Amino acid sequence: MIEFLTQALDFFRHLDVHLENIMREYQVLTYLILALIIFCETGLVVTPFLPGDSLLFAAGAITAKTGIINVWLLIPLLFAAAILGDNTNYFFGKFLGEKVFTKDYWFLKRRYIDQTQEFYAKHGGKTLIMARFVPIVRTFAPFVAGVGKMEYRRFIANCVAGGVMWVTGLTLAGYFFGQIGFVKNNFELVIFGIIGVSLLPILIEVIRAKSKKRQTPA
Repeated sequence: MIEFLTQALDFFRHLDVHLENIMREYQVLTYLILALIIFCETGLVVTPFLPGDSLLFAAGAITAKTGIINVWLLIPLLFAAAILGDNTNYFFGKFLGEKVFTKDYWFLKRRYIDQTQEFYAKHGGKTLIMARFVPIVRTFAPFVAGVGKMEYRRFIANCVAGGVMWVTGLTLAGYFFGQIGFVKNNFELVIFGIIGVSLLPILIEVIRAKSKKRQTPA
């Protein structure tokens, strides 16, 4: 477990280096590798820890740097992977429901689903759009939508809107800004900054929940 966490931290710290190595080694297959990661992060409730925001930004930046793959082909492929992942998660939640998660697992905590349900309670269908930019919630939002039997038309409309903004926005941000001197020289800090900003909504909700709990009379 410790070794896994160490390797994961190293991957995040040197995401640009690892991604560039992957592009140079696998060339065209990089499209499939990146699409598979995005699909797993959005479509499999057991892999909420996979990079999403940071991967998209880094992919755009390294694509601009190396020119090995085409960003205008990469974006629609990653968008398709995200939508396919959302649909997988939605129907998994719809047909299997909460009975799958009757206990905590080391890679999956019940509180993740509870946090997403709280997000829905506060933001409604817009959760699917907002959740795109929030790690963990992004993975569980489609699943919870399925559990709650959200109308599919409403589900897919919000998924597509959020997917376009998420994939296009972050990938192009990396593509156009990733080669700026400050970003190139501080890529590790930029990646952790993206992760930190993404986690802010969860942190704010946790602080608010604890504040309300303290204010509630015993």
